[in-house]
Amino acid sequence: MRVYYEDTDCAGIVYHASFLRFMERARTEWLRSHGFDLPDLRIEHGVLFTVSRLRIEYLRPAQFNDLLDVGLRLTRFGGASLLLDQNVYRNPRELLCRAEVRIACVDATTMRPRPIPQAVCTELKRDC
Repeated sequence: MRVYYEDTDCAGIVYHASFLRFMERARTEWLRSHGFDLPDLRIEHGVLFTVSRLRIEYLRPAQFNDLLDVGLRLTRFGGASLLLDQNVYRNPRELLCRAEVRIACVDATTMRPRPIPQAVCTELKRDC
């Protein structure tokens, strides 16, 4: 994804919270690539995925107009959660930021933890 002016501070450096938006977009596209659109998960399965823990390390700055790659790797699959490693690169090899993200599955009505639906489990486990 391209870094736009809106992603940066007044010095043209990517604002730290922008990395979180980049990672969120990658997670949404990852789910979509497995056939799960977020609104459909809510309607068809009654669940939402929400970030329950985030550990992030900023290694190098990104700047206005950089072209970034955001990687995602499923590292652990729990009954009601997923653990993901996400990395942000400039060029293929320059690691700028890395994060460990735990995603919780919650009931769309009560917002309480709920097991990941079986159809979702079956598809996502292919990445483990």
